[in-house]
Amino acid sequence: TVNMAAVWQQILAQDARYNAYRLPGSPQFRTQYIRRRSQLLRENAKIDHDPLIRKQYLKVRGQILGQRYGTSLSEQGSQRSRSASKCSSRLNLDRESFDSQVGDGRGHRRYHSSGSGKFALPSPTEDGLVPTRAAEASRAMVGDKTLSENYAFAGMHHIFDQHSQAVMAVQFANDDKARLACCSLDGTLSVCQVIPEPATVLCVLKGHTSGVTDFSWSLSNDLIVSCSLDGTVRLWQVATGTCLRVVGDCDGAEIMACAFQPVNNNMIVTGNKKGFVHVLNFSTGKYVKGGSSKASGSVLTTTFDSGGKTLWIGDENGCVYSFAFDVGTGKLSRAQRLVVCEGHPITCISARSWMSREARDPSLLINCGANALCLYRVSGVEGSLQLKRKFPIKQRNLRIRSGFCPLMSFRQGACVVSGSEDMCVYFFDVERASKPVVNKLQGHSAPVIDVSFNYDESLLASADSEGMVIVWKREQRS
Repeated sequence: TVNMAAVWQQILAQDARYNAYRLPGSPQFRTQYIRRRSQLLRENAKIDHDPLIRKQYLKVRGQILGQRYGTSLSEQGSQRSRSASKCSSRLNLDRESFDSQVGDGRGHRRYHSSGSGKFALPSPTEDGLVPTRAAEASRAMVGDKTLSENYAFAGMHHIFDQHSQAVMAVQFANDDKARLACCSLDGTLSVCQVIPEPATVLCVLKGHTSGVTDFSWSLSNDLIVSCSLDGTVRLWQVATGTCLRVVGDCDGAEIMACAFQPVNNNMIVTGNKKGFVHVLNFSTGKYVKGGSSKASGSVLTTTFDSGGKTLWIGDENGCVYSFAFDVGTGKLSRAQRLVVCEGHPITCISARSWMSREARDPSLLINCGANALCLYRVSGVEGSLQLKRKFPIKQRNLRIRSGFCPLMSFRQGACVVSGSEDMCVYFFDVERASKPVVNKLQGHSAPVIDVSFNYDESLLASADSEGMVIVWKREQRS
């Protein structure tokens, strides 16, 4: 059954990659085709077949599709990767050279060459992040299943294709398994309901005059904040789809990232293309005095720790900064600066206060444009970082994002998930020293930019650079 599921995934991925060549002027037909193809393949996978016959079918079908549409699968993939590039800098780093870029120093020590204020990164430590095979409480909560069983996502629950350009971010609402939102370079955001079926688009938020680069749900899910290349931040009321407030960037720059302050949702943080991070009080519509700082380049991602007292940002030059955040006043105080991979953009930072019930290590998950997803342990009051793991993905040109699996703290082991420029979604077990890939989803016909779980992990959404969002459902196993 496991082998058949893997072959099914390969067949679906093959169909998805050629799907853009089917009736180029009819995206609705293409969506219906791949959805029906997924359904038929999933039903067929339940029947016992000789795996060798199915693999031969995969090979022959690839040859037929190549002859029919006049292009090979590898050529098509490379063309899509090139055409989807939105990053201004050209990145040409091989995965094998990542170790030399990251650094091999033991411990976390400041080094003073050229007075740059950089930090040398450690090699991954050998101790496991989740030091227990006999954690009875965690095991009982998941029914004694393995990580592979827990994250056996395969079937497509729904496909959304309402956006005409790349979807830059996708997020399920907080503690909600039914509502999903996404933002696109077509200048709009959409709020969708995926449960109960049929899944529907509840509303489209229109108002930005250029591509929407990021957004965030408020804690109570009644508001959404979004930012755009038009240099504005907008506050939306989800229930009505109306825009409540528009505030321009105080530097007149394109805004690349935004986030609600998790404790005080009156405040949001923005990062712009000129390298400034600002704290904005949306109640007054004014930027907070003492709530600004400067990075070495364009700020591409922002995130808070769960308590809202530490802010993390990443810039286009490979630097990560931590700030102490005063919840009462909104003032920022810089604490640490770390060069993760010099010259390569930090496109996503996710923070977790603890990895499992037994291993309460604050952690950061970081995407950088050097074909790697990095996991760091946060230590000390000022937030020093210690490299724990790095996982191979394809990322050179795009703002790929990742995230922690929401229930990892209740499971035996811990898992992270990431998009990738090779059109796949990857699940990684952070405890495995070798072969950490738990699952790989293939179904997109373009690079996967962002991923998001609903809170109970029954659904996973993935968004790509052509504007498609696939909602995957967990494979039901007896």
